[in-house]
Amino acid sequence: MQKKGDSKIKWVIQAFCLTFFLSLLMSYITTNGISNLNIVVAVLILILVIFIGIITDIIGVAVTVADEAEFHAKASKKIKGSKTSIKLIRNASIVANICADVIGDVCGVLSGAISAMITAKLTRKLWFARKYTIFNKCSSSINDSRRKSNRKKYCKQ
Repeated sequence: MQKKGDSKIKWVIQAFCLTFFLSLLMSYITTNGISNLNIVVAVLILILVIFIGIITDIIGVAVTVADEAEFHAKASKKIKGSKTSIKLIRNASIVANICADVIGDVCGVLSGAISAMITAKLTRKLWFARKYTIFNKCSSSINDSRRKSNRKKYCKQ
């Protein structure tokens, strides 16, 4: 028979590995996928990732706070989803850990990576626009000063 401490250590290692590999996978996908997308689409994906993180945090907190007796009453009335709710409440620590910690951490890493990609894209676009705008202003002012000096040479006033 397995000791209770061994199962907790096993769960910690599984949760760590799941979080680590999901974060790696999702970061790779977003880094390579978001960098080729339009900024508007990238912002929409960012909002979706943040929304998923919020929803899973809500589920994790709700499962830890819920009272099982209320759902037994609903199960006796054959209300849809009550048996699933009882299973979730009985495994509240695992569900809360997966929803709030694992998925929440992955969504946090993803939202940070996507935000960095969006910021880099905006900076690149604004820098080039600003650079060329400054270059155009400088060149037009140089041309204006040349025209004025040429006018002075050839047009005696």
